[in-house]
Amino acid sequence: MRASDAERERVAEILREAVAEGRLEMEEFEQRLDTAYKARTHGELEPLVRDLPAAGSASSSPAVRPRSGSAARWSERIGKPATSSGAFAFWGGFGRRGSWTVGRVFTAFAMWGGGHIDLREANFEDRETVIRCFTIMGGIHVTVPPDLNVDVRGIGIMGGFGEHAQDESAPAPDAPRVRITGLALMGGVGVEHKRGKAEKRRLREAQRERGRLEKGGR
Repeated sequence: MRASDAERERVAEILREAVAEGRLEMEEFEQRLDTAYKARTHGELEPLVRDLPAAGSASSSPAVRPRSGSAARWSERIGKPATSSGAFAFWGGFGRRGSWTVGRVFTAFAMWGGGHIDLREANFEDRETVIRCFTIMGGIHVTVPPDLNVDVRGIGIMGGFGEHAQDESAPAPDAPRVRITGLALMGGVGVEHKRGKAEKRRLREAQRERGRLEKGGR
C-alpha cells in the first residue's frame, strides 16, 4: 500500500526520539530518516522502526503507532464515557472543541444561530459515531482531522450541506468511523478536514529536517 506524508512523518518522529534517547547513532539516524522521506510504500517504512519503541512510549516493544492530530493513538481515544450527546443554539451559538468525548449519537441543532463541532482532539464513546446536524437559517461547522474516517450524507434545502478537504490524508486504519448527516434549511452545514496546530508544527519541522538532509547530501 502507498504511504502518505502523515505516515512518513510518524516514522520520522519515532526516529527523532530514538536518536535523542541514544538508541541510534546520528549517522544511522540520518540514513533512516532520508530513506523514510523517500519511501513510497508501507513495506519500505516498517523496517526503519521495527527495532524501535513507538514515539512517546515508555515501553521498549517496537511498534509503528498511527497518530492523530493530538499525537495520541486512536485506540486510546475510543470507548470512553460520553461527555456530550447534543448541542443547541437559538439566537446564539455553541461550541464543542478541545478534549471532550462525543457520544455514539450526537445531535446538534441551530436556529438563527451557529455552532462549531471540533473532533481533532476529541475522544469517542464508540468506534461507530453518528453526528446529526440540523440548522434553520443558521450554520454548523464541523472540523475533523484528515486521518478520521468520515462519511457526509446531509441534505441542503435553499442552503448547503457539504465537505471541504483543506488537508488531505488517508484515513488511519484504527480510526473511528463518523457519519455526519442531517438537514440544512436556508442555512448551512460544513465539514472541513483540517490538521490541528500541533500536527502542522510537526509537519513544518519535518519539512525543515528534510531540507537540511537534502542540502547535506549535495
